Amino acid sequence: MRAAVLHQTGQDKLDVLDSVEPVGFGPGKVRIRMRATGLCHSDLSAMSGVLPQPAPFVPGHEGAGDVVDVGDGVTGLRPGDRVLVCWLPPCGSCPACRRGQAQLCLAGFMSSGTPNFRHEGADVFGFAGTGTFAEEVVVGAGCAVPIPDDLPYDIAALIGCGVTTGLGAALNTADVAAGSSVAVIGCGGVGICAVQGARVSGAAQIVAVDPVESRREAALRFGATEAVAPDGLGDAVARITGGEGFDYVFEVVGRSATARAAYGATRRGGTLCVVGAGATDDHFRLNMFELFFDEKRILPSLYGGGDILRSYERAIALWRAGRIDLAGLITHRVPLAGINDAIDQMRSGEALRTCVEI
Repeated sequence: MRAAVLHQTGQDKLDVLDSVEPVGFGPGKVRIRMRATGLCHSDLSAMSGVLPQPAPFVPGHEGAGDVVDVGDGVTGLRPGDRVLVCWLPPCGSCPACRRGQAQLCLAGFMSSGTPNFRHEGADVFGFAGTGTFAEEVVVGAGCAVPIPDDLPYDIAALIGCGVTTGLGAALNTADVAAGSSVAVIGCGGVGICAVQGARVSGAAQIVAVDPVESRREAALRFGATEAVAPDGLGDAVARITGGEGFDYVFEVVGRSATARAAYGATRRGGTLCVVGAGATDDHFRLNMFELFFDEKRILPSLYGGGDILRSYERAIALWRAGRIDLAGLITHRVPLAGINDAIDQMRSGEALRTCVEI
């Protein structure tokens, strides 16, 4: 089958190969024919080495497709079922899951060091234990979440990561209050979903902050009340909040510099929600006096910060009701053979989300 492979960490381009084999099918596993997958900035971060991932590997971790086969012991799934791929499946029995923090379940990470593919006799990993830039993938049954027939594959793929992450940051982690003021720093696909989550929550002011003009314009279409370049953030704080700072600020870039700017734009007693996935050697620094005196809440948000399966259901319900726009997130569509063009578009800031049709 075809799959896009990164041979060495740090390479800029993927190699689309015709002779990759999915491996690992057996008890408790599901084989999925991928139909659509989203290109997420986390895939680029894994390619560059910002996020740890053994190489060679097949990127991609948000996707949707059809079940081809199920292994022994798998219940609730059968061939032909339409599913989305959950890259962080909750086990349901660990301490984190029992506490209601399924997004912190580590069971899914236990399989991330096991190869998902083979090519010319060599092991090839799948990013985050999945690897959706492939025509077929074998994953644990918990990674295959059934979807309703009216949900298109491309939208289902985005719900598998970006939509759930952005919406959940606003609705679960920060729990944005109606009538509040919000700033979202970084308005790619995840940031735009944070904007939509703040709008659904009833925020009165939502300021989108991004250096790319097309993304600022997109944020306004998705519910932001104002959009500014990063150098306009200070002026927005002064005009909109009287210099006090926003009630909620979402950092959706994953860099200490933007997190520090977000902290500065948050009012005393307000909430800084860190959504961006950053590097292990990039340190966010505060002095102990400001940490104590400002009483700002710093809330990291992993995968939407809540019950993952419930978050999927909520996103689908909001989409059906017309409360959120998911189709509009997809600004580019490419076949698997065009994945490198899509990567260039994302690096330039041109794309919100690219759907790779497989």
